[in-house]
Amino acid sequence: MDRMIILYTMEGCPYCMQLKEMLTNEGIEFHERDIDKHDEEYDVFSNIVENDFVPAVLVLEGDMDKPVTFMYAPERDYNELTEAVTLIKCHIKG
Repeated sequence: MDRMIILYTMEGCPYCMQLKEMLTNEGIEFHERDIDKHDEEYDVFSNIVENDFVPAVLVLEGDMDKPVTFMYAPERDYNELTEAVTLIKCHIKG
């Protein structure tokens, strides 16, 4: 199954840096999107999840022309970064 993990981050955010390090240490491949450089894309994401905190996660699965999307935001879907890693791992193992 095709899968893409997008991590929305903000420059200088210690939580973003920590989550990137945790994912890298787990061998989990992801694409980083700085919310200041991809502001329109992140605005759509944050409006859908009704949350604008980072680091936030978008998982795309299946046919990348029409993927199934999963969106995870801090304080909505996880409170600890370890919980975010667990959510992402569920998609990789699935």
